[in-house]
Amino acid sequence: MDIFKKCTCCDFYWHSRGEFLQDPKLELIGYQVNFDNLQLGYFLFNHLTCESTIAIAAGSFTDLYNGPVFTERLTGSDSCPGYCLHDDILQPCTASCECAYVREILQIIRNWPKDDDRTVKAAQGSG
Repeated sequence: MDIFKKCTCCDFYWHSRGEFLQDPKLELIGYQVNFDNLQLGYFLFNHLTCESTIAIAAGSFTDLYNGPVFTERLTGSDSCPGYCLHDDILQPCTASCECAYVREILQIIRNWPKDDDRTVKAAQGSG
């Protein structure tokens, strides 16, 4: 049985990334940047069922984005709004920066449709 992610607090697991992203009991709350390797940064999710935080490497979601990826990092420049320096800022960045594509992935995840039916199925399965 394949498992995409398991909550270390309550042991709930998601079989696939799609199942994870559709779960209405998960809320994207942040992004912890790794400037040396952006794919090793972490997307942070609150698991509302047990009130824990789940971290998943940004590299697990890079294939969701198919737009431009810039090669120069503009952190600290006049064109950089500094969003990556704050874990809780999720908005997109308009700078032509190496980090901008990760900000776009955040938008894709934020706008991922949630499956309200999953909550009903989980409640029925636990009774």
